[in-house]
Amino acid sequence: MARKPKKGYFVRGQFVAEGSELDLQLKAELKHFQDNSKTELKRESTELQKLGEQLMSLRAELFDRLELPTSLVDAMDEARRITNFEGKRRQMQYVGKLMRQLDPEQVEAARAALEEQRAGSAQATLALHAAERWREDMVARDEALQEWIAQHPGTDSQQLRALVRQARKDRQPTQDEISRGQPPRHGRAWREIFQIVKETLQDEQQHDEPAADGTHDD
Repeated sequence: MARKPKKGYFVRGQFVAEGSELDLQLKAELKHFQDNSKTELKRESTELQKLGEQLMSLRAELFDRLELPTSLVDAMDEARRITNFEGKRRQMQYVGKLMRQLDPEQVEAARAALEEQRAGSAQATLALHAAERWREDMVARDEALQEWIAQHPGTDSQQLRALVRQARKDRQPTQDEISRGQPPRHGRAWREIFQIVKETLQDEQQHDEPAADGTHDD
């Protein structure tokens, strides 16, 4: 009587009987691989949905430059309009689904645009802090005023000197403020100095930024 063949399968030319130790080992490895793959896919899906949420706050010129699919742009527009929490959550899941259909190059371009916006915001913040320091220093010291005019010859020095003089007068505390222990108030001149300094620094920053072809404006 012929012997009944064992049930099994071949792996790389080797027969693996069902229920054998090797069979159990291979199935455990397969399950581990599948579980890891599902975890990885879920992580990527979550990251892409989060990236889609971040893109909704991107500046218009950066967003338009990405040339995203119309279906994705429309889905983001709809998500912005929805105020209901559950409705917005479901819409953002749909945005995430559409984000997964993007090419890797489009995803990288989206991340680069977000980084460009973050870098620009950081530079703007630094410019504001620098403007505040210059204003404080110019009102406190004549030398600082001279340094600013020397470094920024395009400034209307006559106007700036007048504003600094007025800011110094405004800064003198009244007797009432002294008795109450209140800090001196700042007037219009104080605000105008800041505006002049800030705009000058921002203009210089934009002029120094490299053009799209890597060159500088002359």
